[in-house]
Amino acid sequence: MNSLIQKARTGLVTLAGTALYGVNSVMAQSGFLQATDNPGAVAGATGGESSVRALILTIVNFFLGFLGLIAVLMVIYGGVLIVTSQGNAETAGKGKKILTYAAIGIVIILLSFAFVSTILGAGSGQQA
Repeated sequence: MNSLIQKARTGLVTLAGTALYGVNSVMAQSGFLQATDNPGAVAGATGGESSVRALILTIVNFFLGFLGLIAVLMVIYGGVLIVTSQGNAETAGKGKKILTYAAIGIVIILLSFAFVSTILGAGSGQQA
């Protein structure tokens, strides 16, 4: 039980340090990044940036873009259900519900993108 508490404490300290001091400094201090690590591999994955922060930003933006694509496909699917319902109230209601949830999802994805870009991009001088 003590090791679980210690791991939770270490995680909270790392999370707080990441929020206050940035990903690079906390990861380097916690032993996550070693001197033998290849910064060129990180730079290749992030399009020329050699920081862990840029890599995380790239990964998060990729997944948010993928979720945005799924949300747009759900908007199309909901619209098709409404158009093809032919007066069936149940099918039209299902389509409206899908459109509503997809629109809420798109708003959440956009807010998440803005939040992540602001938090991770602030310390590195990047703009997404």
